[in-house]
Amino acid sequence: MNILVIGSAANLLECRQKFGEQHSYDFAEQHTHAAAKLERAEVVFDFLPQPDEGSDLYQHTRVPVFLNTTFTSLAACARAVPSGSVIGFCGLPTFLKREVLEVCVLNNNARQVLTTTCANLATRVEVVADQIGFVTPRIICMIINEAYITAAEGTASREDIDRAMKLGTNYPFGPFEWSQQIGLPNVVALLQALQRTTTDGRYQISDLLKAEALNNH
Repeated sequence: MNILVIGSAANLLECRQKFGEQHSYDFAEQHTHAAAKLERAEVVFDFLPQPDEGSDLYQHTRVPVFLNTTFTSLAACARAVPSGSVIGFCGLPTFLKREVLEVCVLNNNARQVLTTTCANLATRVEVVADQIGFVTPRIICMIINEAYITAAEGTASREDIDRAMKLGTNYPFGPFEWSQQIGLPNVVALLQALQRTTTDGRYQISDLLKAEALNNH
């Protein structure tokens, strides 16, 4: 397939790692640079964090478009991006190249398009509810936040916390290792979005996490 990746060079690399070199890739950093490349694309992975900004680009496209809906809902984006084959995915670092691609869809037509596309991409897929943070990303970010709370209390070292998580859950990374891969500002941004929409106290952000995220900007 010809895969159009819109985002950063790191996003392009993650797509190559996930789907392999048997596919061809086009790349654009912004929606304004992608129009000509969209004409030959067979599938689009749009990693930009404001997916509704691509509304003009996708008005008449007929190819599957995966939108980064990490910080919003696919339903909200679909009002601005009326393509019948838009699919939500988490565009934060590390979450695309997992063995199972976690996505959301709005209707049966998009689900059928998803099934065909993922078969062509040779990837397993799991459809989850259309919600901010999906499932796995919000769980991982909650774990990272709890790890920062524990570290701030001084009850365990970061190395011990990372080691315990990998041994206890079989996750590939500990929470501090994972936070560096995802990016601390991304972790904080997702927790803030969850706080705004759920008012759930579990998403109250550690002061230490916020401080380190500011230093990482």
